[in-house]
Amino acid sequence: MYRATTRGVQVTVTPRFAPERSDPDRAQFFWAYTVEIVNLGPETVQLKSRHWLITDALGRVQEVRGAGVVGEQPVLPPGAHFEYTSGVPLPTSTGIMEGSYNLITESGEIFDAEVPAFSLDMPGELRTLN
Repeated sequence: MYRATTRGVQVTVTPRFAPERSDPDRAQFFWAYTVEIVNLGPETVQLKSRHWLITDALGRVQEVRGAGVVGEQPVLPPGAHFEYTSGVPLPTSTGIMEGSYNLITESGEIFDAEVPAFSLDMPGELRTLN
């Protein structure tokens, strides 16, 4: 489990290697990750977009940007939480992923909440990330 808090928005990520969706003989590795976003702050916030940096074991970086998460732009009043599960394929058995969520407050203030860097490791593999 990996966790970061930015301006009262706590983001927790739990990655899991998905052997049922992977084929190591064809250099296809897949991870599912569950994200929980909790608004610990005093003001309602809405998640507008996401930004990911996905790095494989050879140091190749893929950048992903998009609206919302899993097709939603959740609104989180104080104390509320939102959880979703998504996935990421890699051509290597290890990698790392990090990013941010772009949020807007009720008063119109825009800020980025950190998504902590989290490790993508096939069980039993040594990390070879550069």
